[in-house]
Amino acid sequence: MRQRPPLTPIISALPSTVPFVGPEAQERDRGRAFRARIGANESSFGPSPRVIARMAGIAPDMWMYCDPDNHDLKLAVAAHLGVGAENVVVGEGIDGLLSLVARMYVAPGDAVVTSLGAYPTFNFHIAGVGGRLVALPYESDRESLDGLLAAVARDKAPLAYLSNPDNPMGSWWEAAELIRFIEALPETTMLVLDEAYGELGPGSALPPIDVSRPNVIRLRTFSKAYGLAGIRCGYAVADAQVIRDFEKIRNHYGVSRMAQIAGVEALADQNYLQSVVARVASGRRRIAEIAEANGLNPLPSATNFVTMDCGGDGAFALKVLQALLSRDVFIRKPMVPVLDRCIRVSVGLDHELDIFAEELPGALAAARGS
Repeated sequence: MRQRPPLTPIISALPSTVPFVGPEAQERDRGRAFRARIGANESSFGPSPRVIARMAGIAPDMWMYCDPDNHDLKLAVAAHLGVGAENVVVGEGIDGLLSLVARMYVAPGDAVVTSLGAYPTFNFHIAGVGGRLVALPYESDRESLDGLLAAVARDKAPLAYLSNPDNPMGSWWEAAELIRFIEALPETTMLVLDEAYGELGPGSALPPIDVSRPNVIRLRTFSKAYGLAGIRCGYAVADAQVIRDFEKIRNHYGVSRMAQIAGVEALADQNYLQSVVARVASGRRRIAEIAEANGLNPLPSATNFVTMDCGGDGAFALKVLQALLSRDVFIRKPMVPVLDRCIRVSVGLDHELDIFAEELPGALAAARGS
């Protein structure tokens, strides 16, 4: 047999896994499509009509490379948030930015603090640079601020991750609590504050942006409330030197021309954004009602999904998920102990929630063996 060039020791030691198995892969394996795609926390409402029209109009220009400086989108984000363009970096969604953060702040063997069951793609990137994950259990279905602080101090972690509002539980902390948490962090620890769902929760959950604090990176995306998950575009807001450090290693041609222009247009249509926020709130109420009608306990949510306690253990919740998948309803669930008693359902279009309501009773009966 021919020899293969060796991998680096870090990559060679990693398992061949991915953070998520997408619905498309599941459909290929099943040999049929899902009838309700309510598992990936996308926005079924899609982008603003204004954004769609602009994207259609610029489609013939896609022969050109993107602007590697992301100039117009950086200016638009800066104006939207009231910061300088030097405080903004654009990337291929939050996932792309997390990959850069891992490379910037984590050396092999470094402790990185997160929550057990939090966004798995962050863990994936930390593993890829040889970091050592320190994962703290949730408390009452929320990420434990005090637990994270204690772990940072104990392990002298250079990096910590917190999402607010939270995925997968939909929970959130108020801004005052987050500010207390940030002020208690060592100056030598960088906090990644993932606000992917920030537009969908209460405004009181978002602290004022303070770019003078050099150890906080705020991450936001166009994938959720703005309905542009397919274009892979997000941004980080931080101290100007932190942004210059991003510039050292980011993929300068990673965000397409289409994505940059769509992002600018999306930010300009805040009326549409507010209409989506209202529709999401209505959808959360509908999902909660469906859950309660079937004896499940929906958890409070500040996101575009509702996580619901199935009233049993992780094995039972997994049976519920599998029964729904077999009925062509795509949902997801947390997989770590305690959280795994739940399933998670994204807000979808009315007909998708109708299908969920129709199929949930049968899925629960199948999971119970009745």
